[in-house]
Amino acid sequence: MIRRTKIVATVGPACDSSEMLSTLVRAGVDVFRLNFSHGTAEHHRTVAERIRAVAEEAGKSVATLVDLQGPKIRIDRFRNGKVKLENGAAFTLDAAMDENAGDEQGVGLAYKELPQDCSAGDTLLLNDGLIELQVEAVEQTAVHCRVVVGGVLSDRKGLNRKGGGLTARALTDKDRNDIKLAAELDADYLALSFPRDADDVREARELYRQAGGHGGVVAKIERAEAVANHCTLDSIMLASDGVMVARGDLAVEIGDAELVGVQKHVTWRARQLNRFVITATQMMESMINHPQPTRAEISDVANAVLDGTDAVMLSAETATGGYPEATVQAMNRIILGAEHSHLMSSLREQDSYIPERIDEAIASAAMFVANRLPGVKAIIAMTETGSTPMMMSRIRSGLTIVAFTPHARCQRRLAVYRGIKPVSFDSAAIAPTDVNQKAVALLLELGVVQSGDKVILTKGDYVNVNGGTNTLKVVEVGGLIH
Repeated sequence: MIRRTKIVATVGPACDSSEMLSTLVRAGVDVFRLNFSHGTAEHHRTVAERIRAVAEEAGKSVATLVDLQGPKIRIDRFRNGKVKLENGAAFTLDAAMDENAGDEQGVGLAYKELPQDCSAGDTLLLNDGLIELQVEAVEQTAVHCRVVVGGVLSDRKGLNRKGGGLTARALTDKDRNDIKLAAELDADYLALSFPRDADDVREARELYRQAGGHGGVVAKIERAEAVANHCTLDSIMLASDGVMVARGDLAVEIGDAELVGVQKHVTWRARQLNRFVITATQMMESMINHPQPTRAEISDVANAVLDGTDAVMLSAETATGGYPEATVQAMNRIILGAEHSHLMSSLREQDSYIPERIDEAIASAAMFVANRLPGVKAIIAMTETGSTPMMMSRIRSGLTIVAFTPHARCQRRLAVYRGIKPVSFDSAAIAPTDVNQKAVALLLELGVVQSGDKVILTKGDYVNVNGGTNTLKVVEVGGLIH
């Protein structure tokens, strides 16, 4: 069985050796996430080199995704490491307090703009929403609160305002420097943390291009402002190559009751707008410490697959957990089960839209035929940029889309798209009369098809031409192929 939904794994101390990275590639990882909130530039360089080396050894296209830290919307530190906040107690967040002087009465702020961003009556959430504070008054640098839901609070925990509204821009000085490092590493994707609007995404892309970066830009959907209305969300998606539903901060800002509906809408809308979508945060959280997932986690991953997500992401499960290989294997198993369910089969319907370009029309026609002609087992898309197979992957199908391209960067970037298997193939080095036959022979060699199967093949009349796909052909494996 060929798995269609892709797996993103975060690199950390538990899996950053060449041996473990190789193990995870064999277990099914398609994309490795480098979290720039942690680690040094030199370590990230070393890990990126290891990823490329183990992927080449395995003969697999594996993408790298650099995840920028974003603004530090956090509290400062406590004098004695941590405190316990009791329900009903007064607690102050003070931007002028020494960064190491926190206690049961209050703590400093790494995010100095908080007093300007909130007012009496606001709800502030700390530590991924586990602690809830009600703002009673704001006096110059101090935000005076009452503890509504208490608990243990330790250094540098995250801070959110329920409903959003914090003015921090997405890119910090650290991020700007890290964008240069991402370009140096030739990262395939740059993930932007906490974008509020399309301007944030466009700024990140411009800086990335100026630094020499060729990769795509992923907008992390994690602020209430990003999903406040459909126009804002659409503009963010259209400014990006793909989006990540970062469910931790998003749930804190919009409320957990709204999260599932928003997640499903983002997934659906991304596919409509020809953007990929990664579903992230706590998908297999229990496997940080246990070798088997919970039934709730199995349902969570499966439902994301059934909704049409391109990829599901592992964070601490692989970065610091005790069972990184078992976690990837479990996720692989769950995805395959969901993809081959009866419900998934019933959802294989082509979205109706009017193509604007010839290559769009060819991609749509190929999927129409693929979903209706008996005996079709695979689709070959010969591509320079990856746009034709990408458009094909937006339409539901149980068939593998094999993207034949000579460009390593294109192969890696396609690794995140649902249903696409990138393959190295240089049609320019083959006589035009032999290209189709060689392509189908390679598909047979890879074990994707067998004699007697039908294959849909798309390509352009001219090689090395971007956006030139204008031909669709149906051929039979083992028959006469021109």
